[in-house]
Amino acid sequence: MIHRLITSLLLALFLPTLLIAQNKEGKPSKMNQARWEKEMKQYKNDFIVKSLDVTDAQKAKFLPLYNKMDDEIRCLNQQTMQMARNIRTKGEAATDLEKEKAAEAQFELKSKEGAIELKYYQEFRKILSPSQLLKLKGAERDFSRQLMNRHRERMPKSMKHSPSKPKATSSKADK
Repeated sequence: MIHRLITSLLLALFLPTLLIAQNKEGKPSKMNQARWEKEMKQYKNDFIVKSLDVTDAQKAKFLPLYNKMDDEIRCLNQQTMQMARNIRTKGEAATDLEKEKAAEAQFELKSKEGAIELKYYQEFRKILSPSQLLKLKGAERDFSRQLMNRHRERMPKSMKHSPSKPKATSSKADK
């Protein structure tokens, strides 16, 4: 589930396709964002289908359901993020009740995502083999990793984080 959130964030924030044809506020136009989302959905579908080695008949039944599930989860994530954004925008003017509701939404997010996935799992069982079902979550993780790796490769070196070496600790023998 966290991989879905990471994938959604990466899809929304970092891919270069979004950077073209921006409006006057520097944001991607609705048309380009829609085209980009469509391309990303197709790319993810192709990745999942290849990873699961589904037949054409399975693909015709599975992908519409999978995309519907993915859309429901994305909508849930967007609603939760919007609540947090609203609190940040309001700053000190946000009430404790608003903050509590936003925090509650964040803590409930994973369980709600899980409930959506379980609902669709029951449908996926009618289409995919047990082996394919088992591979599905791994394929989603692999897709997220692949997106993150591609993003890292395209980042300028100055933005890449290089892990710092641990500091040597002095021992009593050194003193």
